[in-house]
Amino acid sequence: MPVTRQVITSLNAQGNDVMGPKVLAYRYHDESIVSGSLLTVESNHFAVLKARGAVLSVYDTGQYPVTTPDKPLLGSFVQGFFGGQSPWQYEVLYVNRAKLLVRSTGVATSAEMAEMVYQVDFYIHVDSKEGALALTTHMPFNGQFIAVDDITSYAGPVVEQSINQIVQVTPMETVNERIHDVTELLKAHLGDFLKIYGIMLNDVKLLILPKDERMRELISLRAFGLTPIEAVRYYTALRMAEKGLASAPNMAIGEPFNIGNAFGTYPVQGVEAGK
Repeated sequence: MPVTRQVITSLNAQGNDVMGPKVLAYRYHDESIVSGSLLTVESNHFAVLKARGAVLSVYDTGQYPVTTPDKPLLGSFVQGFFGGQSPWQYEVLYVNRAKLLVRSTGVATSAEMAEMVYQVDFYIHVDSKEGALALTTHMPFNGQFIAVDDITSYAGPVVEQSINQIVQVTPMETVNERIHDVTELLKAHLGDFLKIYGIMLNDVKLLILPKDERMRELISLRAFGLTPIEAVRYYTALRMAEKGLASAPNMAIGEPFNIGNAFGTYPVQGVEAGK
């Protein structure tokens, strides 16, 4: 009776890849893997084959027969002698080589100690078998997966430190004038950090805003060339207009609000009641 060789793959029973845009690596572990099983590596994956914790080989795209490091064990022999369980305890670590999007958010402080929120979107990929080996060696699996969120957790402190290095000595109003400097510093630090894990950094998109919404609007008004006091007046006028107050335009131009034919304001100091 011919022996049916097991096919090791990252595809599920429905033919869908278990490694989507949120998964960087996937652990395939099955005690029934034996010598002669076929290891399938899709075009957008690498595969690291391990036996009892030791790395046997790293594979590129293709299909490869699994063999033991010394003597091949046929599938039927293993099933009969070892009860279907391989004494080698193989596991396959699939690594996603597609470009993935990672997002990191946090809070930095400006020179005035004002809170600034940042959002960093950066694109990563593993581009070599050496990178796949470094990833599976240095970054632990969270269950069966290394997810994009795990990369965020590891890289978060590096992102925060890089951004604060410049933002903390920059006035809040001029932070965006130095956005290029912050981005370049972030690229350098983040790229060096990710190389340890065999991950290549492709591009970085950075956005920094004041955490307080009122400060964002005041800075926007200042960008139109208004003085600080004019920006405050226009901001207050906008809030008054939202409430339907007729005196909003007067607030904007810094003039008192008059009703009917009554003009100006009149002092009441020294005026006796009833006269």
